[in-house]
Amino acid sequence: MGRKEAVEQYNKALKLGQKSYKDCVLHGRYPYPQVLDEIMPDDSMITGRVDLGVIEIPTEQIVGTKTAGRRSAFAANFMPLLDPDSEFGVKWTNLCAAHLGDEGIRDPIRCYEYFGRFYVQEGNKRVSVLKSYDAPTIPGYVIRVVPRWSEDPAVQVYYEFMASFQMSGLYQVSFTRPGGFAKLQAALGFEPDHVWTDDERQHFLSNLTYFRAPFRKLGGKDLPITEADALLVWLRLYPFEMLKTASSQELLKTLTALWPDVKVLANPEPIAVNTAPENDEEESQEKKEKKDSKLLGRLFKAMFPDHLKVAFINERRPEESDWARAHDLGRQYLEAVMEDKVDISVFDGVRPGEEADQAMETAVKNGAQVIFATTPPLITACRKAAAKYSNVRILNCSAAMPYTGVRTYYSRIYEGKFITGAIAGAMSPDGRIGYVASNPIFGVPASINAFALGARLTNPRARIQVKWSCVSPDPMGDLAREGVTVLSNRDLPTPDRVQEPWGLCQLQPDGSLRPLASPYWHWGNFYVKIIRNIFSGGWDTLSAKGDRAVNYWWGMNSRVVDVLLSPDLPEGVRQLVKILQGGIISGSVEPFRREITSQDGKIRSDGERWFSPEEILHMDWLCDCVDGDIPVFPELLPMSRSIVRLQGVYRDQIPPEKEGPLL
Repeated sequence: MGRKEAVEQYNKALKLGQKSYKDCVLHGRYPYPQVLDEIMPDDSMITGRVDLGVIEIPTEQIVGTKTAGRRSAFAANFMPLLDPDSEFGVKWTNLCAAHLGDEGIRDPIRCYEYFGRFYVQEGNKRVSVLKSYDAPTIPGYVIRVVPRWSEDPAVQVYYEFMASFQMSGLYQVSFTRPGGFAKLQAALGFEPDHVWTDDERQHFLSNLTYFRAPFRKLGGKDLPITEADALLVWLRLYPFEMLKTASSQELLKTLTALWPDVKVLANPEPIAVNTAPENDEEESQEKKEKKDSKLLGRLFKAMFPDHLKVAFINERRPEESDWARAHDLGRQYLEAVMEDKVDISVFDGVRPGEEADQAMETAVKNGAQVIFATTPPLITACRKAAAKYSNVRILNCSAAMPYTGVRTYYSRIYEGKFITGAIAGAMSPDGRIGYVASNPIFGVPASINAFALGARLTNPRARIQVKWSCVSPDPMGDLAREGVTVLSNRDLPTPDRVQEPWGLCQLQPDGSLRPLASPYWHWGNFYVKIIRNIFSGGWDTLSAKGDRAVNYWWGMNSRVVDVLLSPDLPEGVRQLVKILQGGIISGSVEPFRREITSQDGKIRSDGERWFSPEEILHMDWLCDCVDGDIPVFPELLPMSRSIVRLQGVYRDQIPPEKEGPLL
């Protein structure tokens, strides 16, 4: 009986091998198993070998052979290609019969592992037989081949995997981006250096296997990411315990809701930075609607809404937070400009967590079609709501968040900083200029650098002394005590707060601060333009451009950023400001298009290249005319750490906070 079944199994495996071979040839892929000796022809590419002993090898990660011998006997999927009556076919069938009998296949194979993939030295037919039965793992004696360290992202990720393997002991737990295992340890409630027990390992593996089914059903096997990558996305919204209790249908439903966020991991540029509205000329909504009607006709225009319910969710109340007040003024501006087009509801003082989740639910139940959440800590509540209500447009005021269901928005405040830097250079008697930075988050280093370059524009001797409010409780006082008289404080939140020492100030002999100028946000212009964009169909047009998260990052040319000048600013300086503003708006002036050297002596620009929006947003270095460093996470005051975890320029390197024991 065993012999007959073995013959039948060979014929099935042969068909799978022939299908794989034809498919590879058709699509221009190599049709046989990979050969390690050809991938790594000499030892110059490696730094050593490590004997791992006998381990359970994930069958799917066995991709090739150590040498080229007999490779033509197998297709790329390790299924046989030779005739059943050949010597190879007979040996394969005999081995399969042994596997079906009482004896079974017991001897471990011998293989090499390189970059997480396995190449068989002895036991190719054993691998083929067991793969034909979809065996999840195969015992094998493994020698790891360690590649030489380099700046190659693949090498860096692999080195991180080798470190994590010492703790998990599982080849199934691997990630395509740095920091993944640390986040997993935290999500499971483990300390960063926790070594998994056998029970923890088996428990996790069984849950990962359960997660694999919906991951593959949705097409995960065709994506260049791992199941563990996708699991991390899922764990940001759902507890690990749910893998133990949810039905397969429930699990599929939750992963389906998050699938766009999973797919974005496969994109080397997961965030599309939108730098201006598609149609940014000034025109009334009435004129725009008439033009739409002429161009598109009534039928097409009927596809777009003509009235919207909009909700604003603020983490703090306007009377206790300048940030919340600035957004609330923006909300009032939207209401005044489009009062006949929008119904607006406001949720103030909403703490992240259950309160935020409830506010989102209430807003949706009340009919909200657009939701603006005005601080980064509300992002989790935004993502939960987006997963449940795909028809609601949800935006979060933050930057560089790779979640397709939630659009983020911020402003290019560095443009205003460049102008106030130019003013500072002109007004500084000795070239010493102080700068108070908030937190080391996306966009802040760019603002510091733009300010410094603006100062050097009008004062080639200028040096910027930077202090961080996230490190010192009194950065302005620190600068004043060091004898600095021209100081850039926090940006002006709203144009009506000029009586306070916001923005660029000059220290007077009596210790008072004379305001000179300050960048400020005009959130109202942003909100009006977004709502008009929805009315015109622009929102859906942007959605159709690909599986990328959208980050609105508008600046002076969209009137979302401006600079308020002191009435007694010298006339010549005022004229310079007008010239710079006009140049930035038209595009003829670009703050970073000049020769730039960073503090480490590296030439960042030769003066001929443009920085992309992504490069500016993700700057994590400072110009060589800046004195002071970007603070590391342990230096931060406790109140600043949560925002840096969310938006920090080095957020992927911050050890995650564990969430409590789950295994």
